[in-house]
Amino acid sequence: MFSAALPAARLEIHHDFAPRPGICHVVFDFDGTLSWLRHGWPEIMRQLFREHLPVRPGESEAAIRELLLGDILSLNGKPSLHQMNRLAERVTERGGHAPDPGQLLLEYQRRLDAVIEDRSKKILNGPEAQDEFVVFGARALLEKLRHRGVTLHILSGTIEHRVRHEAELLGLASFFGGRIHGSSPDDPHFSKRDVIDRILREGKISGDSLLSIGDGPAEMKCTRAVGGLALAVASDENDNGSGLADPWKRRHLLEAGAHALIADYREPDALLLRIFGS
Repeated sequence: MFSAALPAARLEIHHDFAPRPGICHVVFDFDGTLSWLRHGWPEIMRQLFREHLPVRPGESEAAIRELLLGDILSLNGKPSLHQMNRLAERVTERGGHAPDPGQLLLEYQRRLDAVIEDRSKKILNGPEAQDEFVVFGARALLEKLRHRGVTLHILSGTIEHRVRHEAELLGLASFFGGRIHGSSPDDPHFSKRDVIDRILREGKISGDSLLSIGDGPAEMKCTRAVGGLALAVASDENDNGSGLADPWKRRHLLEAGAHALIADYREPDALLLRIFGS
C-alpha cells in the first residue's frame, strides 16, 4: 500500500522505501521527468491510434480512451516503436488491417515534431521561456544534487541526438557532463536496463548506490531489478507546476514498483532529505 508522506514534500512512500545515504549516481529520464517540451505526447499518440482502432459493438469512447492510454503509458520509458507494435496487435485482435508500425511511428513523430518545433522557437526567441518547458522545480533539484557531489545521468528512450539537443536548448546539459544516453534509430532492441548495467559497471558501484527518477514504468522496473531506489514522477502533461500527479502515470508507475512518487520537484530540500536521510 502507498501512503501520503509529509504534505510539504508531496511524496507518496511505499512500505519498502528507506533513505539511501550512499547514493552517488542519479539517473534521470528526460521527457516528462526533466523536459516538458513533449508534454501532451500521450494524447497526440492516442489520437493517432484512435484513427486506426476498430470499434467493437457497444464500446464507448471513454472505454476506448482508457484502453489506448493504458497501452501507451504502460510502455512509457521504452522506444516509441513498442507502442506502435502494441497498437498493431490491438487492431489485429479486433479483426482489422494492422498499420505498419514503422510508418505509424513516422506519422506520430511528424505530428510531435511540429509541436516541439513551435515550442523550441519560443525558447530561441526568448531564452526566458526555458523554464516554461522544464518540469517544475527540476532545475533547482539538479543544482542541489550537483552540490551534493553526485554523478548525474540522463537515460531516455528518445533518440540520443534529440535528447542532447533538447537538453542544450533547455539549459540542462551542463549538469550531466556528457552523460546523456538515448536510443538509436538503428537499434530496435534498446534497453534502459543495459545502460543502467553499464553505468554500474563503469562507476564500479552496486545498485544500492543508484537513484533513478522517471515517469515511465520501464525505469522503475529495471532500477528495482538492480537494487536501486526508484522515484516516480507522475508529472502533469497539461499544467506544468500544478502539483497534481497524473492519474494515468501514477497507476502504471506504482504498478511497476516505484519506491516513492511525486508530481514534480516543488520541495527539493524536503525530497532530498527523505532520499538521503540527511
